[in-house]
Amino acid sequence: MSVAITLTPEVRGPLSVYPIHSAKKFGIDAFVTDRFGGVSEGPYDSLNLGIHVGDNPAHVAENRKRVANAIGAENLVIVRQVHSSDVVNATHALTDTEADGLVTSDSDIVLCILVADCVPILLFDSSSHRFGVVHAGWKGLVSGVIASALKHFDTPTAVHAFVGPSISFEGYQVGPEVAEVFAHIDGATVSDGGDRSRLDLRFVASHQLTEAGLSDENIEISTQSTDGGEIFFSDRALRPCGRFALIAKRAS
Repeated sequence: MSVAITLTPEVRGPLSVYPIHSAKKFGIDAFVTDRFGGVSEGPYDSLNLGIHVGDNPAHVAENRKRVANAIGAENLVIVRQVHSSDVVNATHALTDTEADGLVTSDSDIVLCILVADCVPILLFDSSSHRFGVVHAGWKGLVSGVIASALKHFDTPTAVHAFVGPSISFEGYQVGPEVAEVFAHIDGATVSDGGDRSRLDLRFVASHQLTEAGLSDENIEISTQSTDGGEIFFSDRALRPCGRFALIAKRAS
């Protein structure tokens, strides 16, 4: 079985971030942000990192600067996420690049993926310097974004994965058109009355990682969820809302 872990917050400047300690052993400084320590107001209060959700762009820029500072960098590589299976080399990524995953071996690049209920995934390779981040909602999981990301790694059995905070199994009700596409995965869905079902996004992500060749002991799953939107932004809890992030950089 995969390994369940509970992230513990750490203070970095004005922010509280949630380091992924397993990645540090392989030279990766990675953390998940929460919604605190920024300058955004209203429903985006306060560390919103999404420029596309209607927040003040100046506030988003300041928030991104604070996150970059927290990992010892000046900039974050952020692309336009579109619930696709596209994963790109971060060296060639632009702000208008459409993709849902980033990979790199460059120690000067900070990868950033934005979420608010979808699953953020960190991938890192014990046999090389390569690492990546993935945004996996139900559409991305269906389209194969995890498999696309793993194609950038030479040996899937050497890859470790961290599956971050997302909406919980209990909190994610879906219709029959969504439940149907995951019906072949035992334990992914459960009936919730009428034609509604509950879907476990993190379970599906873990299943796909295992199917791709990762060993169970190399897959960590956060116990924390976005339910309620109190610590991490949740699109289901409040619309509009901000976006939190999974951040990764090779440690200096």
